[in-house]
Amino acid sequence: MAVNNNNPKSLSREEEMVRKNIILASIDQVLDYARAHSFWPVTFGLACCAIEMMAAGGARYDVARFGYEVFRPSPRQADLMIVAGTITEKMAPLVKRVYDQMPEPKYVIAMGSCAISGGPFVDSYHVVPGADQFLPVDVYIPGCPPRPEALIHGLLTLRDKVKNPKVVMRKHG
Repeated sequence: MAVNNNNPKSLSREEEMVRKNIILASIDQVLDYARAHSFWPVTFGLACCAIEMMAAGGARYDVARFGYEVFRPSPRQADLMIVAGTITEKMAPLVKRVYDQMPEPKYVIAMGSCAISGGPFVDSYHVVPGADQFLPVDVYIPGCPPRPEALIHGLLTLRDKVKNPKVVMRKHG
């Protein structure tokens, strides 16, 4: 006798319990879900955008609601770098070194117009025209400086990218 899986009345009680209570997923899906809901950003503020990044961690905006409150002082304990502010040519090798010290998988958010394109200082001889010149940036947050809400939106955008890695193919630089 064939059992019709589309009709719940034809399932036995045990089969119905199995169907309702067992979740099937691959290990990659489970790990991506866990990674997406527990970013540990490294504290790396270079200019005025860092003030807005700190405000996002405060009580008013509270990134702890999403599981992102553990700002790490060491790159070896972090999986997310938020580049917040102007990157000078003198600072670029240090930013790259901190990025290289982070364990895989690692993600980068460029916060503010200075981190994205050099901002109003792009014509200066010492300003790098964007973090994407030497880092693989995953999410760009525009603004001068961007509000804490924009940082939260960027974190949620990165969360969606990490949960669905096949939807967005990441460039490796």
